[in-house]
This record gives sequence, C-alpha cells and structure tokens, in this order.
Amino acid sequence: MASQFDHDQHEFELDWNTDAIVERRNTYYAASQRAFVPYQKPLIFSKGQDNYLWDEKGNKYLDCLSQNLTISVGYNNPVVTREVIRQAQTLQHCTTMFFHPVPAHFAEELTRTMPAGEEWVVHLCNSGAEAIDMAILLARSYTGNNDIISLTNAYHGATFGAQSVTGISGFRHNIPQLGGVQFAPVPDQYRGIHGEGVEPYLNDLEGTIHYGTSGQLAGMIIEPVQGYGGIIPVPEGYISGARERIKAAGGLLIIDEVQSGMARTGNNFWAFQQHGIVPDMVVAAKGMGNGFPLAALIVKREIAETMATKFYFHTYGANPVNCAAGRAVLHVIEAHQLQQRAQQVGAALLAVLEDLQTRHQVIGAVRGRGMMMAVELVKDRGSREPDPETMIRLFEKTRECGLVASKSGAYRNVLRICPPLCTQMEDVSFFETAINRSFESL
Repeated sequence: MASQFDHDQHEFELDWNTDAIVERRNTYYAASQRAFVPYQKPLIFSKGQDNYLWDEKGNKYLDCLSQNLTISVGYNNPVVTREVIRQAQTLQHCTTMFFHPVPAHFAEELTRTMPAGEEWVVHLCNSGAEAIDMAILLARSYTGNNDIISLTNAYHGATFGAQSVTGISGFRHNIPQLGGVQFAPVPDQYRGIHGEGVEPYLNDLEGTIHYGTSGQLAGMIIEPVQGYGGIIPVPEGYISGARERIKAAGGLLIIDEVQSGMARTGNNFWAFQQHGIVPDMVVAAKGMGNGFPLAALIVKREIAETMATKFYFHTYGANPVNCAAGRAVLHVIEAHQLQQRAQQVGAALLAVLEDLQTRHQVIGAVRGRGMMMAVELVKDRGSREPDPETMIRLFEKTRECGLVASKSGAYRNVLRICPPLCTQMEDVSFFETAINRSFESL
C-alpha cells in the first residue's frame, strides 16, 4: 500500500559520541529521570543479542539484569521481532475504544496460564505500577472496604498508589502517601525480625489486622519473591496462611508477579503456584513484553465486573504492537522450554554463587529461584550488619569484568542477578570467571 510519505528519505541524526550522549541526557532529562543511574560512569548500550550486550565502544557484557527483568526471551529475538514488525506495518495502534484481534488473542492466551476452575479476565495496561494502582482500586471497589496490607521491604512501583504500598523508604517520596495502607513484617528467613519460620510472621499479620486496620480489609498484596527488596523468596506456608487471614477479614489476595512471573522462577510459570493457592488478582508486566511496554491485571471475572459501569482507561494499554510482542513471548517460553531452562541454568548459576560464599566472608547469604538470584554482603556474618560500602566497589568491579547486574535491597547491599531466560549452560563459565574475578579484585 503506497503512502503519501514514501518519498521522504530523511535520515534522523544519531550522535554516538560518548560525551555528547551524556551531555544531551544531563541537559534535557528531568532530574527525576536522571537520578536512576547505577554506575559511577554512565554505561551506554548500542546493541544486544540474546543475553549479551555491547556498549558504544564495542565492549561485550553478559546481561545479568535483563533491563530490570523486562528482557525475558532475549534481545533481538527473531520471533518477537517478526511479530512486532508485522503488526507495526499494518496498524501501530488501536485504542481500546475499538476492537482488534491481537489484544483479544493475547488476553485469552494469558488466561490459559492461570489456575483452572476459575473464570479469569484481563485488563491490559502499560506498566506494573499502573496495574498495581488498578488492583488497589478494584479491591476497594469490590469489597467496599478501605484497608490494604503490604509487606515491609516490598517494591510495587513508583506511582502515587504503588509507592504507598512499597515498604522501602528510598522509593517513598516525602509527601502524604495514599491512606489506608498498613505494613506487616516480611518473613525474610535471613534478615526478618523473627529469623526463620512462618508462624511468628503470621501472628504479626494478625496483629497488623487487629491493631492497624478496622478489621475489615480490602486486600493484601504480596510478591512471592521480593525483587528490588533483594530477591527474598516468601517461605512456603506464609502466603496460604496470609490468604486465610485476609479472607476472614473480607479482603482479596493480590499477587504481584511483575518480576517473578513469566516462568522466571523455573519451577512454575507463576511463582505463586509453588504455594498451592489461587489468588484473586495477579499483576504481571516486565518480561511479558520482552522490553515493550505491556502489563496486565489478571482477575477473577466476578471481581472485575465491579467496574463494569465505570471508565478505567489506558490509552495505550492494549496496543496491538505490544500485544503482538506479548503473544510471541508466551510462544517462545513454551516452544523453547525456557521455564525448564530457567530452572536448570539458574541452579548452575546459583551453585557458582554458593561456591563463592565458601571463599569470601563478606558474603552473608546467597539465595534464589530460577533466574532470580542474589548475593548479600555483610560486614560480619555473625551480626549480619549490611555492607553497602563493599557493594559499591564490587558493583563497579562486576562491570569491569563484563557483567551487568544490579545493587538492590533496603540497604543497597545485595547484588541482584536476574539474566534473561534464554541464558544457556555455555554462559555459566563466562559468569563464573567474571564473578570470581570481581570478588578477587576486592
């Protein structure tokens, strides 16, 4: 089909000079967008392939962050690229006021990943934080109650609603937060206030309900594996116990799978499935679009119908190009058995980290599930005092040795390692060499 613009052959300028890139960003980015820079010297990427990245000078890196866990099936994945191009060449956008088959197919395929026996529906939006905001609104609308419970050390996003249920001070702005939110202690088996075990934390949850709320809940929101909090897996028995207590108080169980979903933990497609429960809502994003902005609130139909007479509109939420990417991601994960690979390769990477722990006293804990792993640094293994200073030095060393990772946790003393699901066994030796050199250089 010919276009009136076909004759326009203008090529847009792209300046790859390192200093120019930094200066242009510092000049034209708002302070809020300039602040999120992990390394002392800016890291500029020019291209990616599968689970590797190259900077503007041609240096190669093994990606152990997946662009904050958004790259699931790899950079330049040919299936994703093909489907995105095919859709972009026919229709770049179709707002949800109108109908298009691609988002509808994607919603159907997404519901098939959920537990059988329930009627699931999907609200597509642009980011995990947007979906969290909607989950809070929907829980309050459906139950008629106001109080929401979250966990300390949780991260659910940076929007006004999402940061209100985030339990890390660094992500909470110094303004009045959304009301009606209470926090219960996270059952962190390494750093939690009760140490190991589940019952003491469930008792604390009962106390939070009894003393911090009206006793009637809208819901509770839980990450099965806390992501930015430092890769903290919630122990088995806690989510099921929490669900009983939340239900007894009239609330809904909201599971945040923004980071832990899409086969990343290896054992299951969704991390909550390991806990033997069926949630009322699931928030999904990040790896669902393999870098394209795509998120979803997956919810039981009965609950979703509460908003049938109200507008809740995301202009780009069901964008057909992004949903084409989402369909391709679901296909690639299943067809190429990336869930199984996440389990197997993740176990091999975790074994490398556990071996490191035997040789470096600064490592207080190693933990992980599938392609979500973490190394926590401490000044003393006995006191478990966090060591963010050493983490700053280690973090820079990992970059010098060819790894892209993340420092996270409430004390910024956790090295977060979350590679794309397409990472292979052949990559383990690269990782082992680089991470060993990083620690030895300390």
